[in-house]
Amino acid sequence: MKTRFAQFLCLAVVVGFLTPVYAKYTREIERTFNVSPDGNLEVTTSGGNIKVVSDGGATVRILARQVFHQADSESEAEQEAENLEFSIEQEGNTVTAYSKYRRSGSKWFSWGKQGVTVSFTVTVPSHFNVKANTSGGDIMVSDLEGRVFVRTSGGDIDLGQVGGEVDASTSGGDIFVAAGRGKIKVSTSGGDVRVKAATGDVQASTSGGNVHLDKVDGVVNASTSGGNVYARFTTELSDDAYLGTSGGNVTAWLASGTGVFLDASTSGGKVRTEGVTVDIEKGAPGKDKLVGKLNGGGPRLKLRTSGGNIQVKSS
Repeated sequence: MKTRFAQFLCLAVVVGFLTPVYAKYTREIERTFNVSPDGNLEVTTSGGNIKVVSDGGATVRILARQVFHQADSESEAEQEAENLEFSIEQEGNTVTAYSKYRRSGSKWFSWGKQGVTVSFTVTVPSHFNVKANTSGGDIMVSDLEGRVFVRTSGGDIDLGQVGGEVDASTSGGDIFVAAGRGKIKVSTSGGDVRVKAATGDVQASTSGGNVHLDKVDGVVNASTSGGNVYARFTTELSDDAYLGTSGGNVTAWLASGTGVFLDASTSGGKVRTEGVTVDIEKGAPGKDKLVGKLNGGGPRLKLRTSGGNIQVKSS
């Protein structure tokens, strides 16, 4: 009994020695710049979150929150800040915020944890363009009349109503777009994609989740390798559209009276229709293939799944 207790005590001491205690010292830096509409914001950080909010003003206000994970005083924070590349600048009508932490090789016991994490909260005019990139956090952009280009390697992306083009991708999170009037291109390797409303073309893809397009008016190309695909078309298709998945179901809602050339096929389920009449060329409803014209035909609506069912409905 004493021997086992001694072994446990020894192990506890070793674990206590190897497990780092991260005291957090936080400081904030704020900058304000006068700008004109249709300017550009570029934000880059290597470990934090990025939040962009629009208002009716004529300034860009940046609040940088620096969290020092291995410092509990100003002096220790200053020492750790020597490993941090940090700048907030303006050139013309472009405002740039940049942060990158250079890992210190001497702190082997930190288990690879970044010494400083910097998150940015930015307020911009309503008509402004945003480019944001973070390697380890979430990105949020509120309603904005401008272009939005965002990248994250490990977080979620949440976008409001965007008037300009949207290009968003993440390697490990979900993507949500409230509304877009320009072209939307969204992709994730590990989460779900949802676009509530889009009047422009939509290209949406995920390798590990669902794709849900609530209301779309433009050309659609939506695919997933591991989930379901759902799209509701609120107007006539202006060009060919594609919905496909390797591991789930596909559902297409069409506006009443929409004319398309339906090309639906599944390797592991059935094709079903509801509220539509198909001039059949190949296959049949309830089978694994259905090809034919709806309401006289039109652009090709290509629906594919390798492991589920396909439904075509009319609203």
